[in-house]
Amino acid sequence: MLYNLPDDDLHYASLLDVASLIKAGDLSPVTVTQMMLERIAAIDPALNSYLSVTGESALAEAETAKAEIASGRYRGPLHGVPIAIKDLFHTKGVASTFGSLAYKDFVSDKDATIGHRLKMAGAIILGRLHLHEGAFGEHHPALGRCINPWNKDYWPGGSSSGSGAATAAGLCFGSLGTDTGGSIRFPSAANGVTGLKPTWGRASRYGVFPLADSLDTIGPMTRNAADAAAMFSAFAGADPMDPTSLAAPVPDYLAALDGVLGARDMRIGVDTAYLETGVDDETIAAIRGVVEMFKALGATIVEVKVPARVDATFAQMVITDTESVYFHKKVYEADKSLFGPQLAAAMERGLHYDSMTLAKAYITRDRFKGEIARMFEGMDALISPVYPMVGALYDKMDEHLADLQSFLGFTSPFNVAGSPSVTMPCGMAAVGMPIGVQLIGPHLSEAGLLKAAHAYQQATDWHLRRPPIS
Repeated sequence: MLYNLPDDDLHYASLLDVASLIKAGDLSPVTVTQMMLERIAAIDPALNSYLSVTGESALAEAETAKAEIASGRYRGPLHGVPIAIKDLFHTKGVASTFGSLAYKDFVSDKDATIGHRLKMAGAIILGRLHLHEGAFGEHHPALGRCINPWNKDYWPGGSSSGSGAATAAGLCFGSLGTDTGGSIRFPSAANGVTGLKPTWGRASRYGVFPLADSLDTIGPMTRNAADAAAMFSAFAGADPMDPTSLAAPVPDYLAALDGVLGARDMRIGVDTAYLETGVDDETIAAIRGVVEMFKALGATIVEVKVPARVDATFAQMVITDTESVYFHKKVYEADKSLFGPQLAAAMERGLHYDSMTLAKAYITRDRFKGEIARMFEGMDALISPVYPMVGALYDKMDEHLADLQSFLGFTSPFNVAGSPSVTMPCGMAAVGMPIGVQLIGPHLSEAGLLKAAHAYQQATDWHLRRPPIS
């Protein structure tokens, strides 16, 4: 279903709608790729969501896809569909900057596992998307800000800012993001798109620049839950090149959505104090609306108590700083001037934590992970805010970053726990910015979370709202 989009709005069609047109022969991968490249050239100079556009290779991939599909070698719903990736995935022969001057000349001799799997699924890679430097804190000053397509004064989320902005603005049909403390969830909420943060280890991290190895996760960012399921099905699962990847069987996430009607088989947790403490009124009202919608869809709403998150949030911050400097130390100490102020500050903190602080952080992580696992017994999902306010103004980011405990309080604890979540739009604020909600689940519950999000999106139209750009 194309949601009655006019022809000149094809760039806002869902990934699966485009896939259907391509499979039927009604749309050429070359035509749609050229269209997207032209749109990027016209729209993205004002957004800065792409750090590099790989137009020549994208068109070559599209020609290959066109020929394969015409000969009957259809690979699946990503075949011939243009997507984009965050600029921290190694790609053979292509520079990956990690959003930093320190790595601007890095070119890998092999593809990241996830990039390889997406190519094997037939996806067309349009280019590499902007991110906070080192996937942390803020954009490097030399690379400029990524702009939120809904309002240039508002933060587009981070660190996967380009992934959120490009997906929302119709500059790709889906994108890859990474998440260490909220970096899929923040930009999904800020840009009104749907993002899946998987269980830690569900997706291979081989060939991906790390922020914090023991927290980093990789997931799709799309315009609806079904598209996210299609992308995730193409790359989830164990990888012999990444011994931390999980060996559990991988379901067909997209097929699991077939025939989904309502949420009658779901038990969804609500902790009123958790939802409302320190959260602005518009966000509270929007999330209350989500609870009511799931009730109407037949879900059983259960009262739960979310474990205290302050220590877990601090643990995430300590672990991130420490593991980040472990990766960057040699390059950082060789030339600190290449690093922007936020990442440099993290390096300095990571270099100077004492052993007792580190021990407490890792012990806290293990305890909190156990507490969250027990909370989810008999429950399929927890409804949660993403961050405490409707959007975040760029001019107030220093203020927000100065109070990271509050700003990260709904996201980073669930990196510590390794929990999966789906973020999706659930309302519009008076200032015209989207409001997001998280559905957080027990480990390896991505299929159930995507089903719940899909059921919600079948009954609402928040995910169909588009930013006020051409």
